[in-house]
Amino acid sequence: MTIINSSIKAKGAILIAQNRDLVIDDFALPKELLAGQVLVKLHRSGICGSQIGEIAGVKGEDNYLPHLLGHEGCGTILQTGPGVKHLSPEDLVVLHWRKGIGIESETPKYKWGDQALNAGWVTTFNTHAIVSENRCTKIPNDTNYDIAALMGCAVTTGFGVVENNAKLKMGESVVVFGAGGIGLNIIQACKLVSSYPIIAVDLVDSRLNLAKSMGATHTINSKYLNPFDEIESILGKNNLNVFIDNTGSTKIIEGGYGLVNSFGRVVLVGVPKKGQNISIFTLPIHFGKTIIGSYGGESNPTNDIPRYLHLEKEGLISFEKIIGKYFDLSDINIAIDLIKKGEIAGRVMIKL
Repeated sequence: MTIINSSIKAKGAILIAQNRDLVIDDFALPKELLAGQVLVKLHRSGICGSQIGEIAGVKGEDNYLPHLLGHEGCGTILQTGPGVKHLSPEDLVVLHWRKGIGIESETPKYKWGDQALNAGWVTTFNTHAIVSENRCTKIPNDTNYDIAALMGCAVTTGFGVVENNAKLKMGESVVVFGAGGIGLNIIQACKLVSSYPIIAVDLVDSRLNLAKSMGATHTINSKYLNPFDEIESILGKNNLNVFIDNTGSTKIIEGGYGLVNSFGRVVLVGVPKKGQNISIFTLPIHFGKTIIGSYGGESNPTNDIPRYLHLEKEGLISFEKIIGKYFDLSDINIAIDLIKKGEIAGRVMIKL
């Protein structure tokens, strides 16, 4: 049995209703850690589009309110529960939603006032978190906190989309629709494997400028131009190998499916709102065209995070430009509002 230090005061951003601001408040930790759980002091948390969608109810009704949010961060282990073998107090860890090595524990039982406060196996919009061992990956203690946090989703998903879903080959053409935190890492991974051309599409010029600095060879602002006409102008008809959608827009997915060649791949990272369906002619699928959904890039955090950190250390990739702006936890609703308005290019980072 591991008794949790009773002097720890935890604070978090709590979702109490969909399409409402998060409530910033204190919450109570349980008295002890269960098998496979670790207590983490958070240093950084990214805000992923998944959380924006969760607040907006993109996937439907939320049956777990009130609950904590966030799945991308870094922190230091304070205490470990029974059975934990791969982590120790004072370890710096990446927090991620994809499963890694170790025990999958029960989810934590927090209290908010007199009511239960729900949480999954990992949350990061909070100063302290009880996390399942298999949602933490140990990294060198001198790793930059910002880069470490990005490894929780933006990097591992973005690079995994290219490596595992799109399976891009050198010289293949690619369109990346949506240049947010994951999109920028997809673009950087495309450059790393020598894809050409790399066409980034977005509604915001600042994001497109950032995409160009990360490796996009061409950019299209779809607010002013028909992106599919522009892509055909750049490539010629039927010369697109891979179309990656980060938006979840059904019209964009349908357009991308029609644009790729007979052996082209359409990779869906974004998720349409519940009830919104795409309409496609499926015959080309029988002859080589594919359309697949990405589940976090099918990444393996235990193996992939050390690989990507090594590439960064050797100067082959860089993540500094991907950080768009910093906010304190108390200002997280301001950050979310600016993200929804498209006024921040790059990943927003919460300091905890």
